[in-house]
Amino acid sequence: MTSDIFWFIPTHGDSRYLGTTQGARAVDADYLRQVAVAADTLGYDGVLLPTGRSCEDAWVVASSLIPVTRQLKFLVAVRPGLSTPGLAVRMASTFDRLSNGRLLVNVVTGGDQQELEADGVFASHAQRYEISDEFLRVWRAALAGEGGEAGYDFEGKHITVKGARTLYPPAQKPYPPLYFGGSSEAAHELAAQQVDVYLTWGEPPAAVAEKIADVRARAARHGRKIRFGIRLHVIVRETSEEAWAAADKLISHLSDDVIANAQAAFSKMDSVGQRRMAALHGGRRDRLEVSPNLWAGVGLVRGGAGTALVGDPETVVARIREYEALGIESFIFSGYPHLEESYRFAELVFPLLGKGKAAGEQSLTGPFGEVMASNIVPKKAA
Repeated sequence: MTSDIFWFIPTHGDSRYLGTTQGARAVDADYLRQVAVAADTLGYDGVLLPTGRSCEDAWVVASSLIPVTRQLKFLVAVRPGLSTPGLAVRMASTFDRLSNGRLLVNVVTGGDQQELEADGVFASHAQRYEISDEFLRVWRAALAGEGGEAGYDFEGKHITVKGARTLYPPAQKPYPPLYFGGSSEAAHELAAQQVDVYLTWGEPPAAVAEKIADVRARAARHGRKIRFGIRLHVIVRETSEEAWAAADKLISHLSDDVIANAQAAFSKMDSVGQRRMAALHGGRRDRLEVSPNLWAGVGLVRGGAGTALVGDPETVVARIREYEALGIESFIFSGYPHLEESYRFAELVFPLLGKGKAAGEQSLTGPFGEVMASNIVPKKAA
């Protein structure tokens, strides 16, 4: 089984250490291009661009990366309630056409009430899922051309449209694939009815298995099949000892006060997924390996995806295979700093997965690696 392997565009910042300016770097247009080009040339299938007020706008950044990449797909967020379905339809269709079918759409309902209210969205958790449901019905129908030249009519509790259609249909038919993540019952039901790929954050395999079983059963009741993906960080080194040392180093500058403040902020969110992430470690440094090689240190201060696979290449691949056995087909990885770690993961793990451009498979007319003493060509390691 060959899964899709995605990387991450760090539009909310990048660093060698969490919680400090030490080792941080400016995330500007040039750096974002470097990360995207690296992912494209190394053979990643796509990249996720995060969304929210802590991030540069995902659509603007992704659009800027179209001309500097060739095969890379872009998983870009739509946020029902922040825009009308009609505007989101035109943005998706235009991006898909200009990128020659490289758009994937990540549906985000939002879980930070303070952030949502700052953006003008005053809706409860239940109401946001009602809005998302109606939004996606219109979005899918308009892009698929339902209603013909007369367009698509819809009258719902929150959204009403008359004659919704797009004159410039997307390159992908009937529309760019929809990805979505959420851990509540409402989220599982929305996924079962409307999306193509259900995403989970990196929980232990048993918890992921329960989610997959529930969403799959719900989809079957609606006569649908759905695919599954997982969002994880990764810390891979040539040896397990080096990997765990790198994990400790990543959070070595975090103070207890910073951790406590971050956890307090997360506790105010109404996201079920965020509560599940926080419950894995409880804000404690002494219980971060929540499952074999699944480390929750990132989640001490980072919202959303807070766990990482940690280990040598063979161990990381073994953990990937465990998730694949549950039904996971897409892996969205990231690592700090994102440019260097994109290379490290590709060089160490891709050959074991049969992905990317492994050493010795490059289309080169000369030696692979640095020539020594003017004429000694590097040999492949035993």
